[in-house]
Amino acid sequence: MRRPTLAWAAALISVLCIPGSGAAQSEPAAAITLPAMIPIFPLQDVVLFPNSTRPLHIFELRYRAMLADALEGDSIIGMVLLEPGHEAEYEGRPPVYAVGCAGVIIAAEKLPDGRYNIVLGGLMKFRVLSEDASRPYRLAEVEALPEVLELSDRPLLTQRRQQLEETLLSILPGMPLPPSDLSDEEVVDGLSQVLPLEPAHRQELLEADGPVERAARLIRRLRSNDSRAALFEILIGADVTGDLYSTE
Repeated sequence: MRRPTLAWAAALISVLCIPGSGAAQSEPAAAITLPAMIPIFPLQDVVLFPNSTRPLHIFELRYRAMLADALEGDSIIGMVLLEPGHEAEYEGRPPVYAVGCAGVIIAAEKLPDGRYNIVLGGLMKFRVLSEDASRPYRLAEVEALPEVLELSDRPLLTQRRQQLEETLLSILPGMPLPPSDLSDEEVVDGLSQVLPLEPAHRQELLEADGPVERAARLIRRLRSNDSRAALFEILIGADVTGDLYSTE
C-alpha cells in the first residue's frame, strides 16, 4: 500500500495558522456588527467559514473593483457559493445559495497588473435578502446569522473535535493534526473548509446550526463508507495548496 504523502495536512495546518486566523474570535459573535449591505463574491467551489481564513487570488476586473472599494471602506466581503448550472450566466448575476459567510480582509497585496492576493478572515454567516445592481460587482442586502455557542454546549463541541480528529486518524493513521492551541471552532471550521469535499457538501456544513452541528455533520460524512474510500484516494496524493490560493 502506498504511504500517504500528507501534503494536504501540511496545507491545512498552514492555513489554520495564518496570522489573523479566527479573525472574529477576539470578540463575541454577538458583538460583531455586519453591515446591512455588503459586496458578495460568488465562486463555484469556495465556501468560507466563520472561524477560518481563506487565501484568494482576485483577477476579474469587476472583482478588482470590489477589492479596491472594500479596502477603502470596512474591508468586508461576503463569500457565496454559486448554484449548480451557473456556467451559462457566469458573466452576469447567476443564482447563488442564500446563506454565505462574511470575511474581513486581513492581508492584501496588489500586483503590478492590478490583480490581488488577499487573505480573508471569516466573521459570520449571513442570508442574502436582495441585491443592488448599481455596481459592476454584486452588492447584497444581508441578514446577519451569528453563531453564538452557549457555555453549556462547550464540552460537547470539545468532544466533537476529538471525535473528528479520531475519524481523520482512522482514515490516515499518523497524520499531523491541527495545533492544540487552536479553538474548537477554528478546528471544526478550518477542517470543514479545506478537507476535499464537494462544494454542495461544504455548503451543507456552512448552513449547519452552529459549530456543534457542523462537527457532527462532518463526522457523519467522513465516516460513511463511500466518503472514506473517496477521501483516502484523494488525500494520499493530494496537494491542495494550489487550490487554496487561487480562484482561477
